[in-house]
Amino acid sequence: MSQKSWASTPAIRRSMLGNRSRDSVPELAVRRAAHALGLRYRVSSRPIPSLRRTADMVFPRARVAVFVDGCYWHGCPEHFRPPATHTEYWGPKIERNRSRDVDTTLKLCAAGWTVLRFWEHDDPASCAVRIHAAVHGAFTEAASPRVG
Repeated sequence: MSQKSWASTPAIRRSMLGNRSRDSVPELAVRRAAHALGLRYRVSSRPIPSLRRTADMVFPRARVAVFVDGCYWHGCPEHFRPPATHTEYWGPKIERNRSRDVDTTLKLCAAGWTVLRFWEHDDPASCAVRIHAAVHGAFTEAASPRVG
């Protein structure tokens, strides 16, 4: 049984299938900047193994989980532009992603984790400084200012 594709054209389908779920350019930039500050971390790991949520960077001993969210996929208030086609699919999809982000942040915070969320357009060096501060205990917030 053939199911209708979510993509409006074969070219768009190929493009969308090529999007990475990890190791994106912004994520790699933040990881490089954090590594340059001497930080060592787990990549694409579940902070709580029983919770099916994967953070981009995890610092288990410090209990810090870092997410580098794409502006399109997570509905950035500055850069998100609604799609022109298949709005009945993509609108709810992006909203589910945003709801899951809030739920993930709340669950991790409730379990004693510090959650840092950055947008793909954030400066990697600034992100790394905040991560370093959180890992070394100087970060005073329980979660990032963006919880939704």
